[in-house]
Amino acid sequence: MWYVPFSAPTSQLLPPDSFTSKHILNAQVAIRSPCCKKWFDCAECHHESESHPLLPSIEMTFACKKCRKCFRKDAQEFEEADEYCPHCDNHFVLEAVVPKPALRVEGEDARVDARMLKDERVKPQPGQELRTIFDADKEAGRLG
Repeated sequence: MWYVPFSAPTSQLLPPDSFTSKHILNAQVAIRSPCCKKWFDCAECHHESESHPLLPSIEMTFACKKCRKCFRKDAQEFEEADEYCPHCDNHFVLEAVVPKPALRVEGEDARVDARMLKDERVKPQPGQELRTIFDADKEAGRLG
């Protein structure tokens, strides 16, 4: 049985951003590349940090992030039972969660300052304008 060498210097065995992939956020295992014998969460991480291409291999070595034990799987005979860690039964074959860009507006806690929330229950009175925190000048959006 193999264990992931966490006590060894990271410059020798593990990449600097080991076990944290910015490409796949929910990676459950690390994969040992057969070409340079280093651990990566995904092929993109290997491509970014190494100058050589990733060598394809039939037998893959994994390190479970839950129990930190290593195991091997044959990629040609990959069955449904092979989607789980043999030591802790952690399901490591999942739909990948990738980072997505998002635009968010940050404000105070809505319980403290609720000016950024629009109350859908309030209906405008006839002849009364809605109050807004934005510039209400009608000429503000005009060019020239």
